[in-house]
Amino acid sequence: MPDTDPSSDRPPADRPADPRSRLLADPRLPQRLRICTRCGDPVGRARGERPALAEGYCAGCGQPYSLRPPLHAGDRIGRWEIAGALAHGGQGWLYLARDPAPATGSTRSASGAGSASGGGAAVAGPAPGWVVVRPLPGDREFLTELDHPAIVRVHALVEHRGQGYAVLDDIEGTSLRELPRHRGAPLALPEAIDHLLAVLAGLAYLRGRGLAHDDLTPDAVLVGRDGRARLARPEAIHRVDPPDPVAAARRRGPDPARSRAGRGPHRRDATDEVRTVGRMLAGYAGDAPARHESLRRLLAKATADDPRRRFTGADELRGALLGVRREIAAANGTAPPPDPPRSTLFGTDTDPGGQAAPWRLLPGLLPDPADPAAGALAALPADLPPARLAGLLDALGATSPAARLLLADLRARLGEHDAARALLDRLEADDPRSWRVAWQRGVLQLATGEAAAAVRSFERVYDEVPGEIAPKLALGCAAEAAGDATGAARYYQLVADADPGLTGAAFALARVRAADGDRDGAAAALRRVAPSSPRGVEARVLLVRVLGTDGPAAPDLAGLTAASAVLAELEADAVLDPAARAALARDLLAGALALVTAGSAAEDPAVTVAGVPLRPAALRGGLERAYRTLARHAATPQDRHALVDLANGVRPRTLF
Repeated sequence: MPDTDPSSDRPPADRPADPRSRLLADPRLPQRLRICTRCGDPVGRARGERPALAEGYCAGCGQPYSLRPPLHAGDRIGRWEIAGALAHGGQGWLYLARDPAPATGSTRSASGAGSASGGGAAVAGPAPGWVVVRPLPGDREFLTELDHPAIVRVHALVEHRGQGYAVLDDIEGTSLRELPRHRGAPLALPEAIDHLLAVLAGLAYLRGRGLAHDDLTPDAVLVGRDGRARLARPEAIHRVDPPDPVAAARRRGPDPARSRAGRGPHRRDATDEVRTVGRMLAGYAGDAPARHESLRRLLAKATADDPRRRFTGADELRGALLGVRREIAAANGTAPPPDPPRSTLFGTDTDPGGQAAPWRLLPGLLPDPADPAAGALAALPADLPPARLAGLLDALGATSPAARLLLADLRARLGEHDAARALLDRLEADDPRSWRVAWQRGVLQLATGEAAAAVRSFERVYDEVPGEIAPKLALGCAAEAAGDATGAARYYQLVADADPGLTGAAFALARVRAADGDRDGAAAALRRVAPSSPRGVEARVLLVRVLGTDGPAAPDLAGLTAASAVLAELEADAVLDPAARAALARDLLAGALALVTAGSAAEDPAVTVAGVPLRPAALRGGLERAYRTLARHAATPQDRHALVDLANGVRPRTLF
């Protein structure tokens, strides 16, 4: 299920007090199904003024027919007593029923001597309250073992007069296809994504048990009055055939069109399910892919003609869609769900801070779980210096793809670019389609200054893992290195919005905006970093400089006072040493003195900068104190003497 479900906040619809109010008063087969089972002629049709007969004989061959449901109120199916017919579905009539004397326990199925009506008995376990009974032919006992919130629960399988039936939860609701018509409004994309995330969770659950759903359409997804989606139509759930290597070989190219029209359900593989859900999502997306790049790339991958290009299964698509949903929520002005799920593909943001090259904040790849060395690599100490770790991998004879990728990353970070390139060339020769190799090559290209090539490498990674944060962060770094401040800011903004806890993106966004002369934008980016963050103090120090000192143009009085307010917060939190505080105060006071001296700002004792009134004498006095504090903490005698001279030169002039 999604990590949050906005639909759960909606109040339940007006649910009838008694489910029997939904029963059909005069249940009859729909017109399209009134066909003789023997000769195919129409039966039960009105002729002239004569009404249609609910029961009778075929005029063509004399075969008896009935438009009525075969089960009636009071009939018993195992323990359950039929209340009446609800509707006619693809497999026959659906009935409302309940257990007159519910017990406790888990439900399984059996057939044998039944009730007075001849039904087989369900062994143990209740379907509490009301249930739905529907025909379900074939041996499907495994259905009673399924227990997932996104799959309609099958409580029992019973036999009655030679016909198999399933006893299901009574999930009063509407199919995903009919939901917009039922509400009288289109389905909002965030809600559609939530419903499909539930569907994907159910499909992944089935695959994990060697099962698949063969009739995946919007009609087969039931949205209950609790707002949650569930896979319905249990007759479509089947066991997955063992892998066929010959069939797999034949599908190495684009798969042929396999229309279900007139052919009955075909056995879907995992990538068929991915494409079907992708097409369902595209139907609800409207023009959103044009506004949300990650969604566009996700849909392109999910619905690709070549099965090799699609997500490998429902679980992988669900992980990507969770990430894309966070981005859409953030872009729409809705706070993304807290605590984004931890990536299974990339490590955490290294976020080195200071003056490190931007590309060094990029996370490293996590080992592919299917890699032979995945376990050994995961056990390596995280605090080993890169040189020692590279030497250890060399000594161990790194031969698996994950080990060689890690070694290539270490070589790039150590400046051994030729060795890293040679490793990646061999890996690419072994697997030309690997996005992991493309990622590592992009990192190397950033390290060697090939920014345009790095953009192409990371674009390829973005296509393959559109729900991940790392490719967008990498594209921001590559665009910044290529001198594309607009492109860099766009990707950094996307990352910072989708994952506010990723402070490296906020610092990067502030950096490119400040370089582009956008002082307010840089300040807004730095304000994203929480004061309690490990880099909270650094962010506020930079915020003081962005507002009050740095930039291509001199700060104005509003910027200086805003910077002074941030400096006051830092002082109140006692997180600055005296020299750091004096350095910031010196720069703010120097800027304020320049404004007043040039006449760009009028003297105003009510306005303060770094705690000093906006008057020339007071500003000079504040500057003098700042210089003398810096002199007391100078590293060398020469620096101390120079700072004392500056203090003497700026102090207010007096007569004595």
